[in-house]
Amino acid sequence: MGAPTRAATAADAVDGVQPEVVVEPTTVEEASEVLRDATARGKRVVCRGGASKLGWGNRPAGADLLLSTARLDRVLEHAHGDLIARAEAGVRLDAFQEVLAKAEQTLALDPPEEGATLGGVVAANASGPLRMRYGTARDLLIGITVVLADGTVARSGGKVVKNVAGYDLGKLFTGSLGTLGLIAEVTFRLHPRPSSFTGATLDLESPERACEAAQALSHAQLAPAALELHWPDRSGQGRLLLLVEAPRGGVTEQARDAVRLLEPYGRAEVIEPAAAETVMEGYGARPWHGVDGDGQLLGAKAACVPTELAGAIEDLWASAGANGLGASLRGHAGVGVTYAALRGGDAAALVAAFEEARERLAGRGGSLVALQAPPEFKQRVDVWGPVGDAAGLMRRVKARFDPEGTMSPGRFVGGI
Repeated sequence: MGAPTRAATAADAVDGVQPEVVVEPTTVEEASEVLRDATARGKRVVCRGGASKLGWGNRPAGADLLLSTARLDRVLEHAHGDLIARAEAGVRLDAFQEVLAKAEQTLALDPPEEGATLGGVVAANASGPLRMRYGTARDLLIGITVVLADGTVARSGGKVVKNVAGYDLGKLFTGSLGTLGLIAEVTFRLHPRPSSFTGATLDLESPERACEAAQALSHAQLAPAALELHWPDRSGQGRLLLLVEAPRGGVTEQARDAVRLLEPYGRAEVIEPAAAETVMEGYGARPWHGVDGDGQLLGAKAACVPTELAGAIEDLWASAGANGLGASLRGHAGVGVTYAALRGGDAAALVAAFEEARERLAGRGGSLVALQAPPEFKQRVDVWGPVGDAAGLMRRVKARFDPEGTMSPGRFVGGI
């Protein structure tokens, strides 16, 4: 018997591109057969996990077959003593965390997209507030099993090593958005589950104060788990939130130390331990989540060195304002990542504001990527932007792993 297959519906479309069929393999071997057959027949394939980030990337050049990991949903191993766990790519992150919590352990990844799967998190290199302390999926992934377009199953890291010669599969596939092959299994390094939380907040009057305060905290001996920025509207105040966590107590004094450091930059307060984790859940959301933009809403990710945070905020505000748009900002202030929701105008205004902001940010060594955008926007803008000399290398890697262009054609950087 082959992998379960059904006719695709309108709900399975990827950025308006309609697949013919949806295939849900139940094993790695079935996934291998599906991809081998699809490539032989010249079919184009897009992989789907929880569909929480399916709109990221450029519009695909084609999507004849949607390869779903919904039935690859087993936790395969949890080595408690080694702080390692291995699971299939379709396991939901929240379900995985529940399994780990029974041993008082956690995977220190907290992307806010509801329904995210482990494979999707790796494919998008998605992260949340905890990246300040623990890094991203690329830092926590220690093993991976992938299925290439020709059906080859390759493994690296973890306890079994069968690699494609000369390539670090984990690093390559993290953030590749399905353009190199299907992520089938992942192995992660875990951490003890924190039981004590507290934090501090700082009300902000200007981006300069935000940058100065973030730098003061980043260079202090506090080891914060997260440092988040929330600025809903340029006309109002912003806020920084610091989260401190530990397996056992001892966090309250760190929060008090943080407040003493923050007082020169504005009104600072300690967050009570009982409320700290709940408060952080709200701060981790992308600024466009739950926003009704009537189709004309752009979600973008700006990145720069942390010392340029103030300038990046001003760039986003100025570009939005010049084109009659509002801008709501959230971000990871400690690592220089800011997410922006631009809204209030038509597609032309979104394009103009985005391109202006991208140019401004490039002038300070930063970048801007569109994550959520209406179809009219994607028809006119490369959501990834220029990558310089790296483009040639990316094309060579794509040609090595997927010479027929089967996997997610056109979605990645440079239309790969």
